[in-house]
Amino acid sequence: MGRTGGTREAKDGEFLELVAGHTGRLYRSACLLTSGDTHYAEDLVQEALGRMYVLWRRSAWTGGRYQVENPGAYAHTVMVRTFLAQQRRRSSGERPTGELPERAGREADRALRLTLLDALGGLPPKDRAVLVLRYWEDRSVEETAEVLRVSSGAVRTRTTRALARLRAQFGETLAELAVR
Repeated sequence: MGRTGGTREAKDGEFLELVAGHTGRLYRSACLLTSGDTHYAEDLVQEALGRMYVLWRRSAWTGGRYQVENPGAYAHTVMVRTFLAQQRRRSSGERPTGELPERAGREADRALRLTLLDALGGLPPKDRAVLVLRYWEDRSVEETAEVLRVSSGAVRTRTTRALARLRAQFGETLAELAVR
């Protein structure tokens, strides 16, 4: 094979390393964004990685103006933006199911998980994205603002309002579920 083939193989190898190292984290975040819809979460991760692969194959990606310092974090950014774009386009006829398949584990953990996923599902997509980025992925306000393409103040406001909605919905119930 010529010189181009070796470069492509090297790029593909680097991309596969990225996928192997970050797919689990992407999937867990996607599950939270989609309120526990595992099938939608898988599709979301696949879509984000597909978009990343297209960028990755460009020669400018590795040495030009599209240089990214942290490809894993950028993959999360692509996934969140993909989620928000899909939510804007989502048909009004689609309804998420209220029942999740049974999972192994303690009953209290299952109840808490389902309660939290239901509560996240009740939030608007941008509020859900803010909470996932800030508290699940442990990103700063500035990083979250950059991912969502909003101001830091908007992230703080959305965070405060989303947490207030969750607190109003749960009251003391969440503390009881967490203690079990």
